Amino acid sequence: MPSGRTHDRITYLCLPFVAGATAWITRSPSTTIIVSLSFLAGGLMIGPDLDIHSIQYRRWGPLRWIWLPYQIAIKHRSHWSHGPIIGTALRVVYLSIWLALFALIATQTLNFFWNAQLSWQMMRAPFRTLMSKYVMEWVAVLIGLELGSISHSVSDALGSRHVQRKRRKQGQRDRRKTGSRKRSKRVSRRGR
Repeated sequence: MPSGRTHDRITYLCLPFVAGATAWITRSPSTTIIVSLSFLAGGLMIGPDLDIHSIQYRRWGPLRWIWLPYQIAIKHRSHWSHGPIIGTALRVVYLSIWLALFALIATQTLNFFWNAQLSWQMMRAPFRTLMSKYVMEWVAVLIGLELGSISHSVSDALGSRHVQRKRRKQGQRDRRKTGSRKRSKRVSRRGR
């Protein structure tokens, strides 16, 4: 399984291909930028390894504690964290819950200390506008996040296969050595 730094290198190496493919498919500079930045976020910040104390987890700095319940609930490399679509969707929903909680705390704090008179109804209108007016941009964000996650999961799978093959070959070598030692012991016993 690749290390965190290896995953980062893979993310950076794949970025030109993701950007190039997006530019070629969409012919839209803004969509290309959105997918590319989301790909980086998916590979470096909101990736599958948030289920362990990884480099992605540490990048959250003082806010990394928000991922502790996620780590407790989700087994490492499970379908829920590393699975295509479901892993990214779960992390996006999880992060959205935290963002909503922070927005609630900020609203209540502003209302209490500065009598801001903010309400959820007031905040709902801009949110609905963002969600309805920029649907394609949100889809581009999700695609970029998923591509970042997929690059991570594919490199994990390839790394695991490589390690398994290596172990299998080593096991075959060990069996051959053990078998030749047994044969040589049999020959030496017969020679006595």
